[in-house]
Amino acid sequence: MSVATDEAPLGAGAERVKPQEKKRRGPDHRPGLSRKLPYLLLAPAVLLELLIHIIPMLVGIWVSFVKLTKFFIANWSAAPWAGFNNYRVAVDLNGTVGQHLLKSFGVTVAFSLITVALSWCLGMAAAVALQPPFRGRSAVRTLFLVPYALPAYAGILTWNFMLQRDTGAVNHMLVDNLGVLSDRPFWLLGGNALTSLITVAVWRLWPFAFLTLMAGLQSIPRDVYEAASVDGAGSVRQWRNITLPSLRPVNLVLVLVLFLWTFSDFNTPYVLFGTAQPPAGDLITFHIYNASFLTWNFGSGAAMSVLLLIFLMVVTSIYLVTTSRRSRNA
Repeated sequence: MSVATDEAPLGAGAERVKPQEKKRRGPDHRPGLSRKLPYLLLAPAVLLELLIHIIPMLVGIWVSFVKLTKFFIANWSAAPWAGFNNYRVAVDLNGTVGQHLLKSFGVTVAFSLITVALSWCLGMAAAVALQPPFRGRSAVRTLFLVPYALPAYAGILTWNFMLQRDTGAVNHMLVDNLGVLSDRPFWLLGGNALTSLITVAVWRLWPFAFLTLMAGLQSIPRDVYEAASVDGAGSVRQWRNITLPSLRPVNLVLVLVLFLWTFSDFNTPYVLFGTAQPPAGDLITFHIYNASFLTWNFGSGAAMSVLLLIFLMVVTSIYLVTTSRRSRNA
């Protein structure tokens, strides 16, 4: 009898625990949904990536192998097969197309290297200068981010008005107010076009470098700087021995992103110069656009685009391999 009475509460208690155990084990009874959930969440992003990037890229690669001119715009499938002829014309340095493409490539390389270097230097200087706390620091940080937050077309159009020869604010300040120049130069024509292009590009990109480096500086403990200061290290030595090594992972990604953005920049020359860009500002993306839509030879323009894609992929691969080896050796 005593055994029976003792077992009854245990049985009742066991019955009371089972619903709770079922609630805790509820998701385990649907293992299929748990396995499918990550793929369901990634499906919209993958679908948009296919529609926006992958499929147009594959179509562009196909166009590079056909003679798609203005005579076949209405019916792409009727365009005759060209094979690698579009690529041979693009890389033929003895031909007009190849020479112009090579010159545009050189201008783009110079533009990208100078813009990335200046953007990184300005971003680093501003991030280091605004790292110590002081009154009004938040307002200055917000002010520095205005060029990055401003829509690209609005900012570049403003620079277009400012760089006009007769009515622009730049010449008015340099010639009339400061007296630095005796004559009003053409900033959007001739050799000054590259200088104007670099100025506008740096103005747009350096706030992104500043924002990225400032975020990276937040992860460096202040105790390290205090210990270095006690040991007698100055500001320059602290920057060289503490800041730069600590920001190495951030800089590796930042420099690569800035280079890819700059080398494939189309908005800046298009809005700044219009459709008639000067030779000094003939970036390769704008050169490809003109080769496609001014001559109506989309096959040749697509071949140039594929060559640009291959070049950027090769540069990115070499950069990543080189930096990874240096990181392992360090």
